[in-house]
Amino acid sequence: MSDLTEMATSLTQTGFAFVRAAVVRPILFEAGLRDWETFADSWNDLGVDTFMADGGRYRRRRFAAFASSAEGLERKPHQPHYQSRDYNALNGGVARWFAPLTSEVASHPALRSILTMCHRLFDGLTPPTTRPLIWHVEVHQFRIETGAEQGLPTPEGMHRDGVDWVMVMLVRRENIKSGETVMEDVSHRPLGSFTLTQPMDAALVDDERVFHGVTPVGRLDASRSAYRDVLVVTFRRA
Repeated sequence: MSDLTEMATSLTQTGFAFVRAAVVRPILFEAGLRDWETFADSWNDLGVDTFMADGGRYRRRRFAAFASSAEGLERKPHQPHYQSRDYNALNGGVARWFAPLTSEVASHPALRSILTMCHRLFDGLTPPTTRPLIWHVEVHQFRIETGAEQGLPTPEGMHRDGVDWVMVMLVRRENIKSGETVMEDVSHRPLGSFTLTQPMDAALVDDERVFHGVTPVGRLDASRSAYRDVLVVTFRRA
């Protein structure tokens, strides 16, 4: 897949890649993508994140963990999401239990195609000496809402996630302005910035080399609801 090779080259050279939907979509179709709209509509059924240390009620989410290997993908028993405070000074240090992905979403061909793409890319980028037989994969459905309360896609600020690889894919932007993705190296020198605007636009990150964050989002039209839906996938050596 030449497009996967281009993604891998960007990740190797700079530690991140911004990939437009026009590039991502054919890769996902080859991996079995179908019924995207049903998948995207599942973001309408997320629970409020009650672990926000800033007191915010602007984030909704669901979560699941998987094992990914050359033999395929297997969902793990539901478990908490945990980050140390070294990686998440705002919300880290506690086991956070979120509503699980529904069985329909977990088995959806759109999600399965995305995880297949990520496995091919991230597994191939990992040196054989450190490449695991089985990856620990975490999948997050996020909705950031904005209105009277500002919407913060990354309330913890510029951060790393404490994993090996990260993929952030836009699912939908509704009446949203801003939400610029920013990349910095480990010395916090700017590497680049871009905005995910189209469904399937994706940001790929080498988490050991790059900090990432997203600027606050606001409403284009103050009289209408506004939200930003993304899928976040992380790969970590188990």
